[in-house]
Amino acid sequence: MIITFKSAAAGDVIMFGDVAERMMAAMGKEPGSQGIVTVAQLPDAIAGLRAAIAADKARWQGVTEEERPHEETAPGGGHRAFVSIAQRAAPLLELLEWAEKKGKPVVWGV
Repeated sequence: MIITFKSAAAGDVIMFGDVAERMMAAMGKEPGSQGIVTVAQLPDAIAGLRAAIAADKARWQGVTEEERPHEETAPGGGHRAFVSIAQRAAPLLELLEWAEKKGKPVVWGV
C-alpha cells in the first residue's frame, strides 16, 4: 500500500504504507488509510515528528556505517534497503512546516 500526504501548501509526499503509519503515530495521529492534520494540530504533529527524528538520530549515534543494517524486512516478507526514520521523515516534516506557514491542513487517503 502507498500513502500520499497532500497539502495545498506544498508538493505531495509519497510513502510505503508501513512507513507512513509510523509517521502518523509519531505525529500523534491514529494510523489509517485516511486522515487529516488540521491547521490547529500542525504544531503538535511537527513536534512529534521532530522528536521521532531526534530519537532515531540518537539511536544510530556512534554506530558506524558498517554496523548499520543494509536491508530491512518489508511487509509481506520481502526485503528493501534500510532507510532511517530520520531520512524517511524529512520530506514529511518539510510538508508539515510549509503547511503551518501557509495555514493549510495536511491530508492523506482523500
